[in-house]
Amino acid sequence: MTARGLIIGAPRSGSGKTSVTIGLLRALARRGLNVRGAKSGPDYIDPGFHKAATGLPGVNLDSWAMAPSLLNQLAADAAADTDIVIIESAMGLFDGIPAPHGRSGAAADLARLYGLPVLLVLDVSGQSQTAAAIAKGFATYDADVRIAGVVLNRLGSDRHRKLAGDAIEALGLPVVGGILRDPTLSIPERHLGLVQAEEHADLIAHIDRLADMVERSLDLDAIIALATPLAPEAGDQSFALPPPGQRIALARDAAFTFLYPHVAARWRTMGAELVPFSPLADQAPDASCDVCWLPGGYPELHPARLAAASNFLSGARRFAETRPVHGECGGFMVLGETIEDAEGVTHAMLGLLGHATSFAKRKMNLGYRQARLAAACPLGEAGSAIRGHEFHYAQTVRKGEDTPLGDIADGQGNPLGTFGGRRGHVTGTFFHAIARA
Repeated sequence: MTARGLIIGAPRSGSGKTSVTIGLLRALARRGLNVRGAKSGPDYIDPGFHKAATGLPGVNLDSWAMAPSLLNQLAADAAADTDIVIIESAMGLFDGIPAPHGRSGAAADLARLYGLPVLLVLDVSGQSQTAAAIAKGFATYDADVRIAGVVLNRLGSDRHRKLAGDAIEALGLPVVGGILRDPTLSIPERHLGLVQAEEHADLIAHIDRLADMVERSLDLDAIIALATPLAPEAGDQSFALPPPGQRIALARDAAFTFLYPHVAARWRTMGAELVPFSPLADQAPDASCDVCWLPGGYPELHPARLAAASNFLSGARRFAETRPVHGECGGFMVLGETIEDAEGVTHAMLGLLGHATSFAKRKMNLGYRQARLAAACPLGEAGSAIRGHEFHYAQTVRKGEDTPLGDIADGQGNPLGTFGGRRGHVTGTFFHAIARA
């Protein structure tokens, strides 16, 4: 079976491409197709919606953070035993960082690399024929990125659709659908993006409403016809993050959610067992495990419950006496001495590292990062180079005196100093690891 692929792109975030992608995934699955969602760039949340819509695990395809061989293997895995892969762009279609050709992190890299067509979602609120100028810009900006069709979003009326649609089709670009404004179809957001899929009480009902919208507003047959074969070159997973242990105690609840699907899948294929536990339910890491992983998430929304989870706190401290404990971003915050919540109230945390963080004193930290480890830790061996990113609003208000994990630079290699902390068996950092460099 040869899967077909299609990229959903837009001029910017907020154009409605996530709602279109989720609705399209569900509508195609309703037709009996094996359909899989993928997300360009570093995004934890959208793959959860993709999985909920299709029943198949989502995947991230990141042209900057992933070596080409790993990227190809993940794309091939996504296409295996699948009829169609829908890749959702992060931000705008061409938005990435200055980097060697094909390694910018933009979804356009994937369009060039795999020869995939792009379905362009245009928010045409407040404009009509001007939408054609935007569409023409996308169609001519890069000869190696083919805009195959257009979806008009947030239309005010049938007349609005005709004005914008006729102008775009006069360019030779097919308009394969138009969606009327409907605020009830929006997905709730908060400081790190969309509210996570598992936090929607009526998630499946909402996904089905999006699919109803797609079936009502888009030409599904035309969209399927736009997709082209997705056949990546042979790749391998040698650049994937190796499992940090054989049995991994993995914090998993509303406060700890951010583990990339490809990372978890790689750990399992290498024979590791993931043993979940919930700090919010006052569960401690399983004592039979040989490493504990505290992923990112939203501990800043639940600090009082974490501070009161005495079994979790004592169990994690006991675990750290003899075995590695690693925390990423939110997990790093919980490893520290305290978290200050949005109201300025300070809550005691594990105290396994000496830093303190605050969500009251917010500053967005966002961007690709490349790190080099000074010593062996659950991320890799000493000297290993790891690619990943940061995205957090909380700030470190007290650094503590722990040994840094290593040196870190931005996506273009500009040094940013040391990063993270290490004390005994405990390591942590705001940096989210994606793959080995």
